[in-house]
Amino acid sequence: MPEALRSSLTGCRAQFTGNDMRMLPRATPERLSAFSDGVFAVLITVLVLELRPPELPTFAALLSLWPTWLSYAVSYLFIAIVWTNHHYLMRYASEATPRLLWFNFAHLFSMSLLPLSTAWMAVSRLSPQPVAFYAAVFFLVNVTYLGLIWELIDRSQVDGVSPTVRRIMHFRSITTLCLFGAAAAVALIYPLVGLGICICCLLVYLKPEPPGAETPQT
Repeated sequence: MPEALRSSLTGCRAQFTGNDMRMLPRATPERLSAFSDGVFAVLITVLVLELRPPELPTFAALLSLWPTWLSYAVSYLFIAIVWTNHHYLMRYASEATPRLLWFNFAHLFSMSLLPLSTAWMAVSRLSPQPVAFYAAVFFLVNVTYLGLIWELIDRSQVDGVSPTVRRIMHFRSITTLCLFGAAAAVALIYPLVGLGICICCLLVYLKPEPPGAETPQT
């Protein structure tokens, strides 16, 4: 064996023997956040690729596609709001635990249904059942977001989040969850009303931080 290789192997063994043996550091959430950011970026890209220009070169033809543009605008706003709230919540993560990984994958799975529901709603020109399915996707996303809150805020008992702020976060999430469920039911009869309820719920999340919450340290 060459002397250089023997010295290298000896040095490697020395790092993992005796008093120098150290456990690998715990898994940090940076890769989890980066992966999630990539998924959100792909979802926006897929939404854009679903847009098609009108067949006629007139503004009237462009305006006739208003259900498509409305569906795209609401979904783009939804992705932006979910991403900002996800980004805010992940700043409380200090370790990528298995529970956090699976809650996050569930959240991303629910978000991955958005392009399908958006395209169906647009093609149907805001028909009742597609709009109800669209609202149901919002409902599912909010359920998985509650799972992230439970894992990152409730179980971890992080500093800087008072009991009052925790109650506000739960109240906001559960209230909008109920409204999304109601929107899915209402949309079966009044699709535009159901879609309007979804849009109003999104406005509640424009600012991720609940009132009185401190900005988490990064």
